[in-house]
Amino acid sequence: MNTDQQRLLPGTRRAAGPAARRDRAADLPAHSRPSQTQAQDSGWTRLLAAPNPLPSDQEQAAHELDLAAALVLAMPTAAASLALLTNSQSVHPEGALVLGALLYVSGHRDGSQFWLQFAAGGGNHTAASLLSLLHRILGEVLDAETWRRQADTLADAREQRPVQEVLDPSDELLPRAVRADILARCHEGLDVRLPPRVAAVLHQLPVDSDDPEYGEVPQVSAGLVRALAAAV
Repeated sequence: MNTDQQRLLPGTRRAAGPAARRDRAADLPAHSRPSQTQAQDSGWTRLLAAPNPLPSDQEQAAHELDLAAALVLAMPTAAASLALLTNSQSVHPEGALVLGALLYVSGHRDGSQFWLQFAAGGGNHTAASLLSLLHRILGEVLDAETWRRQADTLADAREQRPVQEVLDPSDELLPRAVRADILARCHEGLDVRLPPRVAAVLHQLPVDSDDPEYGEVPQVSAGLVRALAAAV
């Protein structure tokens, strides 16, 4: 793990009051939401309709995190952001957010949490919202509230920081059919997942096995975006 990664990991065990509200998929930044054309073509309107409350808060949080991760992967800038994370020496929080979402839907939950914390430590409020949902799933109410408050703080401060531009948002991270399948599974109450060949790319990433909290954490590789494209 490099120095930048260690510096950007905030503590997650600070006590806070009980959660005052639920995080929502609407916490995602505006550019991660689908366009009108996408809504018409892919059934976004139906898929993003507010679900009926599920029996437990953990189930509700799991549904919301599945949906939020799917929306992150559907961002027009997802592929370009991930490429900047893998091919640049500078920190790129949105790329870390995309990697965290990819790892989450491929079953690497600990690795996903690591990279979401990396993104949130770099100022990405969406990653902090996803971490709040993740802790709600685990029943860790204090940690969930801490990250919810952090998400609000980062969102409020967002306009005061220079925006990291992604110059080439033309390439899609995942084909439309794969994204639609992920959203459909989420809408039907099934576990989200990637096609086996795509998930295999993520399972083959090099790992850092020295992290005391997360164990083996998948690391980025320079050819990750190309490998994902080749897998589908």
